[in-house]
Amino acid sequence: MKCNDANHICDKTQYKESSFWEKIKLNLHLLYCSVCRKYSANNSKLSEIMNQSKIEIINTSEKEK
Repeated sequence: MKCNDANHICDKTQYKESSFWEKIKLNLHLLYCSVCRKYSANNSKLSEIMNQSKIEIINTSEKEK
């Protein structure tokens, strides 16, 4: 698997959109690729920070006002 593909699957996994088979392939790739392991760790940290933040999103109608 190419690193670009692994990063794409990593992103999909972050949002729970990856298949079981994609997760297996990603984990195998992460065993030997330190660059993608770092990317995956950074993705996890970013997701955790965003989930813990108190950021509120306005809807479209409020935005138009």
